[in-house]
Amino acid sequence: MLSRRDMMKQGALLVAAGGAVLRSCPVRAASPVRGGHVRVASTTGSLSDTLDPARQSMVTDYIRGAMFYDGLVMLDETQVPRPALAERIDSDDFRTWTLRLRSGVQFHDGATLTSADVVYSLLRHLDPLVASQVRFQAAAMRSVRADGPLTVIIELYEPNISFPSVLGMSNFAIIRDGTKNFATANGTGPFRCAAFQPGIRSLAVRSPDFWKTDGAWMDSIEVISISDDMARHNALLSGDVDIITEVNPRLVALLRRRDMGVMESPTGTYTDFAIRQDIGPGKNADFIQAMKCLFNRDQIADSVWLGFCRLGNDQPLPPEDRYYNHDLPQTTFDPERAKWLLRKSGFLNQTLPPLICSPAANASVDIAVLLQNEASRIGLRLDVRRMPADGYWSQSWMHFPLGFGNINASVSADMTFAVAFASAAPWNESHWRSPRFDQLLVLSRREADEEKRKAIYHEMQTLIHNESGLCIPNFITSLDGYHRRIRGLHPYQGGHLMGNNFSRFIWVDDEAASRQSESAPA
Repeated sequence: MLSRRDMMKQGALLVAAGGAVLRSCPVRAASPVRGGHVRVASTTGSLSDTLDPARQSMVTDYIRGAMFYDGLVMLDETQVPRPALAERIDSDDFRTWTLRLRSGVQFHDGATLTSADVVYSLLRHLDPLVASQVRFQAAAMRSVRADGPLTVIIELYEPNISFPSVLGMSNFAIIRDGTKNFATANGTGPFRCAAFQPGIRSLAVRSPDFWKTDGAWMDSIEVISISDDMARHNALLSGDVDIITEVNPRLVALLRRRDMGVMESPTGTYTDFAIRQDIGPGKNADFIQAMKCLFNRDQIADSVWLGFCRLGNDQPLPPEDRYYNHDLPQTTFDPERAKWLLRKSGFLNQTLPPLICSPAANASVDIAVLLQNEASRIGLRLDVRRMPADGYWSQSWMHFPLGFGNINASVSADMTFAVAFASAAPWNESHWRSPRFDQLLVLSRREADEEKRKAIYHEMQTLIHNESGLCIPNFITSLDGYHRRIRGLHPYQGGHLMGNNFSRFIWVDDEAASRQSESAPA
């Protein structure tokens, strides 16, 4: 185990690994200007919208949270944790973490940030009545206590070198000690909440007391919800809004012809096909391999995602992840092998459970139909059952032998493995159980050597690829649309709109937009 002195010597390496010492890093060069108003259209909105960071679960909530609140750390464009409210995080053993907070940071009501605010914010995730979306992750904390006005000590039940990445999740944003009323937001973020109408709109105005000098360039940002795909794109084309999330791949060419920008961000988000291994045909390993061989990944990439994706290999780390196992043999489309495996296992002429899909799981209906067509070519009958989006995640997902899911990009490889593949994981879609995998997860969290931890992660990917009932055909490229006057956007592996943190980086350049408009072809 590294001593604190040794860790400080290897600080740059450990930061790159999401590890034990965080230090400030230089910001990317830019020439922003202050002022202006921007309207943003997101995809979701309902009366259940909330300003409570712990309970936020939809993209529009996350966008609001990033404007009004700060976390202890912030994830950069490659998902590496960087200092935010905690200017330093140290650990000797990866079990006990010491956080040194920035001094002089103010909440929007004028109160000064102290360790008591951090302790309160973190511990409330463990209260079942709070209904925190990250209670599973927070459960790793044995204790959280203040050690003076600007120092917090977190003790985990087990060591985890990737713990700083957990603190970068937006739900772990810091609120003021004792806050229970979330009719408005009282955070330390770059914008103050001027209006909040659940399901309708939010208005953020720049905070004059924001602790960073190089952020919050806009005077104000309005966020509205437009769930209808065409209406959202038309709002951008007509100039009613300046930015939209979740551009439809089929409309990218149209937006670009109309001189709109489309930002492409490679992410770890994927739509998967899960075969439960505790019930039905998924108990047979040959059946699982046969179904994986029936996925025409290139066809899905071309016809469903229109090329805005990367190839998947039935394990959850995308190709751009620094721990991606490039030596893992690629699963290929092989209908003849699938037919042979199905005949061998006795499933070729059997009536199988239906494929459960839904518009709630991005593009799963289209992928299910493609899989059904490929199955019919080898004499396998697959029935597709489309479930309504409302209630899909609570009533259908993971409840049927064969079904589709949709998993968003995670903050770290450790988090990906822990929440979706460990035996006790809450999102273990195929109900896969591997004692070896569980053992490797524990070992990886204690391993300070980057190359050794990478080797462990490679073996974990191999186990998932070879043994689990999950098929991941592609990783989805996040697409955001914007008017040409918007500057400061750049791709983030965290997903849509720079991991929802776009409000801290954008500015308006109306002069450049005017020049571009004048030079554009008629």
